[in-house]
Amino acid sequence: MYTGSCLCGEVSVEVSGSITSIIHCHCSLCRKNSGTAFATNGFVNTEDFKVTKGQALLSEFSFKPGRKRYFCKCCGSPVYSSNSDDKSRIRIRLGIIDSDITEQVLSHNFVTSKANWEHLETSLSCYEKHEPGR
Repeated sequence: MYTGSCLCGEVSVEVSGSITSIIHCHCSLCRKNSGTAFATNGFVNTEDFKVTKGQALLSEFSFKPGRKRYFCKCCGSPVYSSNSDDKSRIRIRLGIIDSDITEQVLSHNFVTSKANWEHLETSLSCYEKHEPGR
């Protein structure tokens, strides 16, 4: 089980299953949403994810039809996102997880979109879009 929280601690979450397909995403949307060079995201089965504190403090932003990003109203920390085309999973930002994560990052994605000031020095695979098979 994983536990996590936002920056101010007003929203807490639990993940009772594994985190899959962990990637560093360099697309412009993830960069803007995180305010950093990339966002590290992973998928969690919806049934394995629970907001244990602060549900009423989550606000949402729909940037595309059927896609929502949820964040803490108090501190702005991104918590998770959903896609109505795949209701069986949500995507979480691994930065909110407080406990050690056993799964590993698979790749850097959307590297052709990366910030021009970022220099990838990695042994991970790099893809122009999503990794193959996704």
